[in-house]
Amino acid sequence: MSSGKLYIVPTPIGNLGDITYRAVEILKTVDAVLAEDTRQTKKLLNHYEIEKKLIPFHQHNEHKNLQFIIDKLQAGETFAVCSDAGMPGISDPGYLLIREAIAHDIEVITLPGAVAAIVALVNSGLPCDTFVYEGFLPHKKGKQTKILNLLEEKRTTIFYESPHRIVKSLTMIKELLGEDRKVAIGRELTKKFEEHLRGTVTEVLEHFETKEPKGEFVLLVAGYDTK
Repeated sequence: MSSGKLYIVPTPIGNLGDITYRAVEILKTVDAVLAEDTRQTKKLLNHYEIEKKLIPFHQHNEHKNLQFIIDKLQAGETFAVCSDAGMPGISDPGYLLIREAIAHDIEVITLPGAVAAIVALVNSGLPCDTFVYEGFLPHKKGKQTKILNLLEEKRTTIFYESPHRIVKSLTMIKELLGEDRKVAIGRELTKKFEEHLRGTVTEVLEHFETKEPKGEFVLLVAGYDTK
């Protein structure tokens, strides 16, 4: 019996219309969907009138469920992997399963789709011909070191950040990299209250003096010699 296939299916980062026809068709045809949060994925499936078995697959159970899923794939079943939003494996579960599937000669098919980091980068006005993606900034330990590494980084650097820590991170960038370092922020991308901020770190911090940070943030830091 030939092995099944593992489909990596990116999902909308906000607007449910941002999914490809191909992704919808794949979700309709697989045996089951591995979901980071079954409640979130269920909303997407309901929107497109898709009835499919959902299997929880997240950072707290991916190690435990890995062999079970591989066994099912080797038995010929097909699965789609979906994170809550965006591309599985990019700051979301998926990498371990993809690596294991490849090691067992199971075909992995990755569909193109939305990634918040890329949407924010292109919209930022900062150089995007070459860039660094760093994922989430450390909450405490290591944050200062991570930012200090940007002192001589010429490429645009992309971080994800929470509304509770964005001001503290911007303040640290100002203190360590200088008040004129250019930054950009993409907030609530593709959603009703989508917002983009661009300017020096000082200018962006001034914005949050009068407006409480809410939603999900992508933080971009310009290279040190960006004009």
